[in-house]
Amino acid sequence: MIHLSNITRQHGSQVLFRDSSFQILPGSRTGLVGPNGAGKTTIFRIITGEEEPDGGEITCAKRTTIGYFSQDVGDMSGRSALDEVMAGSAATMQLAEELQRMESAMCDPMDDDAMAALLERYGIAQEEYEHRGGYDLDTRAQSVLTGLGIGPDRYNHPVESFSGGWKMRIALAKILTLNPDVLLLDEPTNHLDVESIIWLEEWLANDFDGALLMTSHDRDFMNRIVSRIVEVANFTITSYSGDYDFYEKERDIRREQLLASHRRQQEMLAKEEDFIARFAARASHAAQVQSRVKKIDKIERIEIPAEEKTVRFKFSEPPRSGDDVLVMENLGKIWETPDGHEHPVFSGVSGVVRRQNKIAVVGVNGAGKSTLLKILAGQTEPTAGSYNLGANVEVGYFSQHALELLDPRKTVFETIQDVMPLANIGVIRNLLGAFLFPGDAVEKRIESLSGGEKSRVVLATILARPVNLLVLDEPTNHLDIRSREILLDALKEFSGTVLIVSHDRHFLRLLVDRVFEIDHGQMLTYDGTYEYYLSKTHPAEGTSN
Repeated sequence: MIHLSNITRQHGSQVLFRDSSFQILPGSRTGLVGPNGAGKTTIFRIITGEEEPDGGEITCAKRTTIGYFSQDVGDMSGRSALDEVMAGSAATMQLAEELQRMESAMCDPMDDDAMAALLERYGIAQEEYEHRGGYDLDTRAQSVLTGLGIGPDRYNHPVESFSGGWKMRIALAKILTLNPDVLLLDEPTNHLDVESIIWLEEWLANDFDGALLMTSHDRDFMNRIVSRIVEVANFTITSYSGDYDFYEKERDIRREQLLASHRRQQEMLAKEEDFIARFAARASHAAQVQSRVKKIDKIERIEIPAEEKTVRFKFSEPPRSGDDVLVMENLGKIWETPDGHEHPVFSGVSGVVRRQNKIAVVGVNGAGKSTLLKILAGQTEPTAGSYNLGANVEVGYFSQHALELLDPRKTVFETIQDVMPLANIGVIRNLLGAFLFPGDAVEKRIESLSGGEKSRVVLATILARPVNLLVLDEPTNHLDIRSREILLDALKEFSGTVLIVSHDRHFLRLLVDRVFEIDHGQMLTYDGTYEYYLSKTHPAEGTSN
């Protein structure tokens, strides 16, 4: 369907990949992985024609429709949510108009040759319309929007009234409704809640017949969807047959095999070079020496790719809090909307958070998860009820809003230094190194950082303080799989207490020991792991991994 053959691409002096090939075959499900900056987005842009490779070629089967969802949704205005989704299938809608015009023309008298030509054009257009799924376009658009959390009551809301996260859903719905032959998805689960992620998994598995190439930082999502991994790393593109977990194991096996081959080659070269050095001056061995020199000159040296440094950090031992860290009594919250109306979020929320609990706060989008965390972190007042922090509790609060509060003019180092004014340079550099800011990276200005880098800076500012209650609202957003694993390991070893909202099911499955679910304005408590919670509320989810 799409073939990338011996492609080479570099940006300035930076080589991304050279003489690399892979194919996107009909119906294939492929995950695209690699370190930040390795060239994943460039692969998407080459496939869509937005960039040209420096070498090699890309071939695409005729009449192949490509749909590309990226994190840059562009401007949206002047349409309702449903109309915006339908606008993504403009070519299909134009075909419908063309078919109607031809049907009208068939009612007019014309000679046999003209009618035969018209019927031929009509047949071709009709086949293309059916291929594009035109006959159920309206139904599909509504179904996709609803699945992504925008129900019939919001179909006709102007797109300008939606927040950035909801606009991302509308943009995703546009691409899914297009129902392309090849679907390119760049981080489709960002800004989706668990229910929407589960819907997307089922849609891709049951309703989409085309080929898929996607990136995702959601490990569970990758494992459930893809059957092949394409890795962009070390200036090349490598394919692995299997899901993400298989890829990780196979990648490590291949590296061990490469290291063993490299070791054997180095031992052989050392022996040959030792022979040459010992007998180079002896005329009796001249032929043998020359033979061995030619032999080692012809050998293609095995190169060991630079290994990504595995970073681990540990929280400083926090001060011990009382056994009851947090007590909630009939908490309620009502937000006032801009037009003066009251919007009740939840009421009657009661519960106790105990020392060393690691609790997931879950619920559908809009249920009030972030609002509850804001109240418990002291960022907003409850409308009703009360909550009390236990003895010696020190709170560290992370939210996406905190990213906007960073001073864009300061460097990463200066940002942490402001929080740790008494710490020496080595301590600050060690902390930042643990958050993947090695060497000169600490001198980057905040304004030049990606969303993931900003998240890591904010997390570092929280860890710079001696806190024993971490209140974390979507700390995994924008973080790649590697950064999530580093944070997960640290939180597992953290001896304090954690309250967390995250849509990363793999993360929650390996971390939490209790779950608070906000459902229809009330809070339900599950005294068990996230797996236990799923077994009670989403049985298929709880047993699928």
